[in-house]
Amino acid sequence: MAREVHRGANSVEGVEATLWQVPETLSEVILQKMKAPPKPSDVPVIRPNQLSEADGFLFGFPSRFGVMSAQCKALFDATDELWATQALAGKPAGIFWSTGFHGGGQELTALTAVTQLAHHGMIFVPLGYTFGKGMFEMNEVKGGSSYGAGTYAGDGSRQVTELELNQAFHQGKYVAEIAKKLKNNSVSAS
Repeated sequence: MAREVHRGANSVEGVEATLWQVPETLSEVILQKMKAPPKPSDVPVIRPNQLSEADGFLFGFPSRFGVMSAQCKALFDATDELWATQALAGKPAGIFWSTGFHGGGQELTALTAVTQLAHHGMIFVPLGYTFGKGMFEMNEVKGGSSYGAGTYAGDGSRQVTELELNQAFHQGKYVAEIAKKLKNNSVSAS
């Protein structure tokens, strides 16, 4: 999904999106026991101070018990200097996620993530119902909601569907268009 969100953002003329991953906090032994897939070698690991370089964000989270994973939370926990200077204030941010199943926090993950954005003064950009009829699809299993794109991973074997990928592309494009508009009409946070 992240690659499709990235592709959608880069489809907006004048926007250059960068795909990052958060640092891993679990040991290799634990990851093997969890049967975690290998990390992509072509996606660099982000450092908290790099967030201030962006004009907007789309944060993707795997959900753990209805909240973002500890690795993602650790990134936000390390942004105290950015928070102190409000370096991210006024920047638009969207959220997308993956949960194990329908009771795994499809909307709760988004709602609990908004607190991180609010403390930084970021502008939460929900997907709303801008994805059109795809938001109302009832003939297949589809993650996501008006808060953002999503998927169901099941036990880790379920693959993201074409509909979910289309929603992810749409969200990437949608948030990038808003970030571009805000950058071109920027106002001071002070």
